Amino acid sequence: KNSMNRTLGGIRIIELAQYISGPYCGMLLAGFGADVTKIEEPGTGDLSRRCGPFPEDIPHPDRSGLFHYLNRNKRGITLDIRRATGRKILLELLKDADVLVEDMRPKLAKELKLDFDHLKEVNPKLIVASITPFGQTGPYKDFKAYAINTSAIGGMSSIVGESQREPLTPPFALGHFQTGIIAANAVMFALMAKRKSEKGQHIDISEAESWAIFHTGNVVSAFIYSGRKRNRSGHRTFAPYPYTLLPCKDGYISMIALRGSEWKRFLEIIGDGEVPKWYASDDRFKDRLKAGIEYADVLDSLLSPWLMSHTRAEIFSRCREKHVPFTPVRNMDEVVNCEHLNKRGYFKEISFSGMNPFKCPGAPVRFSKSRWDLKHTAPALSEHNDEIYCEHLEYSRAQLAQLRRTHII
Repeated sequence: KNSMNRTLGGIRIIELAQYISGPYCGMLLAGFGADVTKIEEPGTGDLSRRCGPFPEDIPHPDRSGLFHYLNRNKRGITLDIRRATGRKILLELLKDADVLVEDMRPKLAKELKLDFDHLKEVNPKLIVASITPFGQTGPYKDFKAYAINTSAIGGMSSIVGESQREPLTPPFALGHFQTGIIAANAVMFALMAKRKSEKGQHIDISEAESWAIFHTGNVVSAFIYSGRKRNRSGHRTFAPYPYTLLPCKDGYISMIALRGSEWKRFLEIIGDGEVPKWYASDDRFKDRLKAGIEYADVLDSLLSPWLMSHTRAEIFSRCREKHVPFTPVRNMDEVVNCEHLNKRGYFKEISFSGMNPFKCPGAPVRFSKSRWDLKHTAPALSEHNDEIYCEHLEYSRAQLAQLRRTHII
């Protein structure tokens, strides 16, 4: 696995972040070849170490499925940066680093003299990616928040759910993951810029703002330009019919037909080669956008008999034949055993001491010349202390022992 075949080979990254956003950013960069060293608090480690799932339901800080997914391909050390000695060591690590990924509150970073203005004096070429709920400026900048909060305050929760019921939060900490993606992309752009300028820069990433980029941008624009507010629409989206999820014989089908030709081909599927008369003769359905807004319930009920008499597999097969973009709604065990994903080698097995191997998602992209690797599993707490402190920083064994005794590491 020659580093020449790895997009970010030779790039050194220090990760001073925990839970999901920052570690996900670091994991993506590590997969492309960056040398990522993760710093954790001595004794307790990253918050995600205490989150499941745990293989065989045995809780253990080194066996969290979430931690292993987010921190594979990294080296791990412990360091108490709240103490002066710990901060001194961190600055030593940053002197020859290319990137720092951090998630401290701006106020805390400034108090510890770990804000960008101080760090650029230590290493003018350092790129600092600061990932916080609300960014580095503004009245909310030091407010603590998680994905459920940023989706609410960023407007996303207001448009998720049924119109007559309470708003819902997007599942699975989606805001944290999408912010990690944005941060990883921003770091790569900053690395490209540094090739020309030979200078680092500060990247300010706000999770609340990331919702606008990914999901609410068109909704915000619609309000700004026309004053139109988007309401919750449940299992469908306000668009030309269909843009929805509907039940079938053994589950649900996702249905979208932005092109009229796609919708016509599906109608011919259910009409045995012809558009059903109940559709062709009803003037309410001539305008598909109007039908999607005003008559969606009517169309749902008219399609229901055919859908409920066919399985997901049957519908998917027939739609694939006719190039109609309808797909089954799958549960997680069906995703893991998906023929298509496994044929592409998407899932990778990882294992660690004393546990059976388990599957996790693999490369998010494929390159024709570079590679995205799963080199090794996530580090045990303090696993690489000796390697980083003694080999990289050239501390003596006596110095390392003293740092342990005083709980600096």
